[in-house]
Amino acid sequence: MTVPGTAAARPYDVVIGSGLAQAVTDAVAAAPGAGAGGVAIVHADALAAPAADYERALSTAGLRVTRIEVPGGESAKHTGVLNQIWEQLGAFHLGRDGCLVGVGGGATTDLAGFAAATWLRGVPIVQVPTSLLAMVDAAVGGKTGIDTEAGKNLVGAFHPPTAVIDDLAALATLPVAELRAGMGEVVKCGFIADPAILDRVLAAPAVPAADSPVIAELVARAVAVKAAVVGEDLTESGLREILNYGHTYAHAIEKVTDYTWRHGEAVAVGCVFAAEVAHRLGRLDVAAVALHRRAFAAAGLPVAFPQGAGAFDALYDAMTSDKKVRAGRLRMVLLDGIAQPVRGVEPELEVLRAAHEAVTAPPAGADAGDPA
Repeated sequence: MTVPGTAAARPYDVVIGSGLAQAVTDAVAAAPGAGAGGVAIVHADALAAPAADYERALSTAGLRVTRIEVPGGESAKHTGVLNQIWEQLGAFHLGRDGCLVGVGGGATTDLAGFAAATWLRGVPIVQVPTSLLAMVDAAVGGKTGIDTEAGKNLVGAFHPPTAVIDDLAALATLPVAELRAGMGEVVKCGFIADPAILDRVLAAPAVPAADSPVIAELVARAVAVKAAVVGEDLTESGLREILNYGHTYAHAIEKVTDYTWRHGEAVAVGCVFAAEVAHRLGRLDVAAVALHRRAFAAAGLPVAFPQGAGAFDALYDAMTSDKKVRAGRLRMVLLDGIAQPVRGVEPELEVLRAAHEAVTAPPAGADAGDPA
């Protein structure tokens, strides 16, 4: 599929399939400069083997290639790791006609994308996400960034990739917990734009197998949702804010738990929290709130935040430090109905507190356990 372009960026392909090693070389060859100034593969440490395969293929194509290994997970998204990448790019003499290739999960693609955005004020990048979360969210849309002590993703840049290669074969190597966590962003897309996603998730007996047609369809549908939104609003000045549904509370969960919760798990609870806020504001009925819990639970995700894991005051402080705050006011994306998102809602403190109490005291029978 092709992601629609904007005035700020050229259109680019999101290739979805299995066995797409050649597609990576083709994408580099199609990038501005065609990799003539060198190709640097930034990869998570656990992905040295596939990164080496990409290195051999690119070298065979006549390109000068290096590999830069970074820690796996959120620990990579810090200035120290970024500085190491810059130093290695300098030693390699990667030019403006060069190209980066990001291989890994969402943290790696965020980091590699920001390195590409800042090296020589911007060089092309081909993203090769290897987790479900990265395939449907982090690697698509051009948002890049790192974490700081002040919060998650507060330092970053909009830098669309030249191409995104979603090789579904990589999902077969993921732990079940990681595959399940990726479903958080998939289900979110169902609530904001494509209810067919909810139907597929509710009909599945469990988290679909990595090589199942259901996963392939869910990836394609979630990418289509994000592509349509980003095509209208690259820099999050308007419509793109709807992709933040559930993220106000989710980012707070991540911060207060020192990022021990996976992003997709936090998004699941964050969406339930947003639904509870909308219900208290008269925007969503009880059935729609219940659907949130059913859909995320069907995907194997938590639908509540355990009592004692984070006091409301700490979560509220984290929420009000979020980049979506304007003039000191917390602004949220809520729903007026399924696939009817609304932006810029400013709930009062007591509404937020009541919604927090609702997601820390789940209905009987709901799965409120810690994320796996």
